[in-house]
Amino acid sequence: MRSLPVFTSLHGYQRAWLRPDVVAGLTVWAVLVPEALAYASIAGVPPVVGLYAAVPALVLYALAGSSRHLVVGPMSATAALSAAIITPLAGADGGHYIALSAALAIATGIAGLLAGLLRLGFIAAFISEPVLKGFIVGLALTIIIGQVPKLFGVDKHDGNFFEQAWGVIRNLGDTQWRTLLIGLLSLAVVLGVKRWLPLVPGSLLAVLLGIVAVQLFGLDDKGVDIVGHIDAGLPSVGLPDDVGFDDYLDLLGPAVGVLLIGFAEGLGAAKTYAAKSGYSIDANRELFGLGAANLGSGLGSGMVVNGSLSKTAVNGGAGAKTQLSGLVVAALTVLTLLFLTGLFEKLPEATLAAVVIAAVIELVDIAALRRLYRVWTQLLASIYGRAARADFLAAMAAMFGVLLFDTLPGLLVGVGVSVLLLVYRASQPHVAALAKEGSLWLDTARHPDLTPRPDLLVVRVESALFFANADNVKTRINDLCTESTRLVVLDAETSPALDVTAAEMLLDLRNALARKRIDFRIARSVAQFGEVLGSAEAGDTPIGIYPTVAAAAADLPEHPMPRPRSTDG
Repeated sequence: MRSLPVFTSLHGYQRAWLRPDVVAGLTVWAVLVPEALAYASIAGVPPVVGLYAAVPALVLYALAGSSRHLVVGPMSATAALSAAIITPLAGADGGHYIALSAALAIATGIAGLLAGLLRLGFIAAFISEPVLKGFIVGLALTIIIGQVPKLFGVDKHDGNFFEQAWGVIRNLGDTQWRTLLIGLLSLAVVLGVKRWLPLVPGSLLAVLLGIVAVQLFGLDDKGVDIVGHIDAGLPSVGLPDDVGFDDYLDLLGPAVGVLLIGFAEGLGAAKTYAAKSGYSIDANRELFGLGAANLGSGLGSGMVVNGSLSKTAVNGGAGAKTQLSGLVVAALTVLTLLFLTGLFEKLPEATLAAVVIAAVIELVDIAALRRLYRVWTQLLASIYGRAARADFLAAMAAMFGVLLFDTLPGLLVGVGVSVLLLVYRASQPHVAALAKEGSLWLDTARHPDLTPRPDLLVVRVESALFFANADNVKTRINDLCTESTRLVVLDAETSPALDVTAAEMLLDLRNALARKRIDFRIARSVAQFGEVLGSAEAGDTPIGIYPTVAAAAADLPEHPMPRPRSTDG
């Protein structure tokens, strides 16, 4: 009997996974609690709302999502977007502001559930791997620069990555040495433990040491910022008060933007760790899981949530095997709300910043960008040069889109570049000139040792033929013809589709070649190709279609005589 697609990461659970999942859950919990408090403040709601959001988000994503490692919870990008959406709607009414923040999570959840049910995950296919890599690098750098002020104990500046970085540089003179010391020591603990004691949860150790240091030396009285007071208790469950149907309609449009950001970041993080662990991600289930997480968060008095790049890095780095780690985090967060809020009140902000930086620094995959650049430079002269260049430029556009314009505009830049890249590649198919070796017809660009017959041009278009590439294909075939060419054969086996525009192009090409006394024939066409071409001919002399290239060229003399120079136009 087939298993239901719920809690799929727990199917076939092995006892050996229990320890790493629990350790990873403890480690993520130590990072999530203070981060959730901070991100709630960014969203303009009380800090405890971040914890309210985390519990249902973790449980419902584990139930519905497809990633074994993704951690879902409040995040800086969607928190900031939530504040930007809610502020003009709520005005100065603090209670209404909190209610609308929960309503935005509900609207985002409904949008995600609908998108998942309608199988709109194919939208992710328009974001190429180079664009996704550039987006992740840009987002990771943005997260890091957002944590650096906490590390130095200086004020954080608003703006894009470069404005924030310049703000840090300008404020270096205000660095709090105690804050910087505890931050650097925390960073050293996390990175050092990861390198030399990989079985020890370095992030959790750094958090505990930071709390102990504050308690022992009274660092909070000496200028070291700490998390501060956290309200205890569980939230109310249900639809937020003072929010009507019209409010949900107003929020539905902005909720799509929140969903898009959360989906992109979560999908990027999920794919990154799925690739490392050798399993696949279902984009439709990711949409559904994100929708369920947001709906649960909104109904639990929370705020918008999404897949977290930084906490997923912590989870993966701590050795998580399944979403049991997320369920452990949820259970510990409930205990925190009930009994342990006081524990995190003494956590230094600098330690928290160090844990986040250590988690995401491995996602600044400059080596992958260098590989894209190296492929571009090595293949500039080859038939793949333009595609390789486009991959590298797309990755750079996505990365700098995030760094310059923030997450949502940067994502739109990346999606736009992905679509442009798709159209560009489709409009510039490789048109191969073929030469015969034995019974095979091979691309002379890849086999330069082969010499084609001067009077016979056999070409292969490595793409479907349609309106976007028809003119380029026609120009390329014309350019390949020489004074000696007597016959052009299009090997259509690699062109599985043909539209009316391309069919008319082939007729125009046949007529143009005929004026130069060159015959034009088609070999090995698929059924759809011939049907569209036949419809387009509409009484015109049909183009000859042959079962093989050899059949198409059978009546061409084996030893061609020179063709008289044509005086036609």
